[in-house]
Amino acid sequence: MKKIIAGLVIIGASTLSTTSIAGVAAGGAAGCGWGNALFKGQSGMPSHVIAGITNVTFGNQTFGMTTGTNGCSTDGALGYGGQSVVSSIMDEFSEDVARGEGDAMNTVAVVYGVEANDRDAFAKTMHENFSTLFPSENVTADELMTSIEEVMKADATLSKYVA
Repeated sequence: MKKIIAGLVIIGASTLSTTSIAGVAAGGAAGCGWGNALFKGQSGMPSHVIAGITNVTFGNQTFGMTTGTNGCSTDGALGYGGQSVVSSIMDEFSEDVARGEGDAMNTVAVVYGVEANDRDAFAKTMHENFSTLFPSENVTADELMTSIEEVMKADATLSKYVA
């Protein structure tokens, strides 16, 4: 009986740990939810972990993103590990822009909120502006995103996706 209880404790702890890590990735970085409100202004792993656990435990971050409450917003571009999604797929994106189509191009369109019916226009516009987006092989993700937004602002169809 003790072995069963010990096994359940280990499974429970590992599940809580995995959930906490997922919550930290979503909870700490997103900047919203009750956990973020409770630990506002604090830094360091303990604060992020507890904020993430709070957000995951009560499910308030998901609710906040869905309803626009709890300090949550879904307006910005998603990021991963402090880097934008665009930076993590820059090589594939540059190849897709050169071809005028591809999964990375579609991913970037989705990140910018481009509706399905405007994605062909997005692909065509990015392809036509390859040299603007990639003036050299040393373009940074921030420079690329700035260029993408400038190109989108200049296009009648895509300008509605960038403010």
